Amino acid sequence: MKGFTLWFTGLPCSGKTTLAREVEGIMLERGVRVEVLDGDEIRENLSKGLTFSREDRNTNIRRIGWVSKLLARNGVVCIVAAVSPYRDIRREVREWHERFIQVYLRAPLEVLKKRDVKGMYKKAMAGEIKNFTGISDPYEEPENAEVVIDTDLDTVEISVDRVIRTLEMIDYIPHGETVGDYSEEEEAKIKARLKDLGYI
Repeated sequence: MKGFTLWFTGLPCSGKTTLAREVEGIMLERGVRVEVLDGDEIRENLSKGLTFSREDRNTNIRRIGWVSKLLARNGVVCIVAAVSPYRDIRREVREWHERFIQVYLRAPLEVLKKRDVKGMYKKAMAGEIKNFTGISDPYEEPENAEVVIDTDLDTVEISVDRVIRTLEMIDYIPHGETVGDYSEEEEAKIKARLKDLGYI
């Protein structure tokens, strides 16, 4: 099986790591070679010392993108969970890859604040955290994500299944049983999006 990069993007607390780990588990069950690159872990181990300026954020994303490219090139499915707030750098990283799927996780700010057990949004709104994405620094929504999930409306199971079914439909991963309560309407929605993007 050929490798590829599956890139989860979205505001802090939108569910990137949760869904990435769930998708990883399903792929492992199907015998897929997979590696997860989590934005927080990369910050600690590969990008320590970088600030949250636009330049340093882009450097961080380039590092993640380069590692994911190497893994994908060697037959590994690389799942990335990173805020990656800027369109231009996401576009740049996509261009490095032969096979790249973007998943945009979207949710209203009020929902994200409620999920924030670390209190980051509260601190950012109080001015205690500078350059915080969604508060004092912009998040530029993807224009061409292969999968768009409203994590305030969809369950984890449905969200994971939407990602898996998308990858199955374009033959990026082996087919298997659905993992959630999946409807024909959802299947039609995925096919329509993939057709719009030129996959099918």
